[in-house]
Amino acid sequence: MRACDKVGIDERLRDLESRLHGPTRLRTELIREVRDALDDAAEAYRDGGLPAREAERRAVVDFGSPAELAPAYQAELAAGTLRGLARRALVIAVLLVACGDLTWQGSSWSGGPPPPAGYQVLAGSMHGIWLTVATVALAALVSGRWAARRGRAGTSVNRLLGWGLTGTLTLGAVAGVALFGWSIALWEAALTWPPMIVGAVLAGAAHFALFRATRFWLVATR
Repeated sequence: MRACDKVGIDERLRDLESRLHGPTRLRTELIREVRDALDDAAEAYRDGGLPAREAERRAVVDFGSPAELAPAYQAELAAGTLRGLARRALVIAVLLVACGDLTWQGSSWSGGPPPPAGYQVLAGSMHGIWLTVATVALAALVSGRWAARRGRAGTSVNRLLGWGLTGTLTLGAVAGVALFGWSIALWEAALTWPPMIVGAVLAGAAHFALFRATRFWLVATR
């Protein structure tokens, strides 16, 4: 008998979890589901007359080795983190498109001489960038649901959409910081303009949430 066939449920789950990468919450939920499945299998063997330890060993052997199963579970973790990233990106992108211009409403600068042409191009591109983010995020959610219905945790399309979402979010963050810095250079009072302060705080919090979600996906998909 192989040594790996002698381990119990707890040992097998620890081995499997050590091979997985991703957010703690998702890994905990996945391991809990696996434990429930193994406990049910062991209970069925016990009902068939096997001693508790032998029933547990049989359940573990039937389950398969962590090395064989880890890729499939890792793909499931990657799919879960992509769904989380896509949901956050979709909500934040819609809010930024709908409310982004409110930052400058009523400001003295908005009623003065027009800013440089380059600034206007950058400011005008923000809507397009965040609309693209929303489109890619929605596509990722639809693709993920389609794959889940067919019992496929991860697909090459999902991975491509994840990288596309990461790229467009990065572009949005860089463009937003550039626009903010350029705005201050053109109008120093921007740092004391209440809508600008509120917008900067909210945008910062949104980008931090997106950064964390993106990092989780990158870790889970490596």
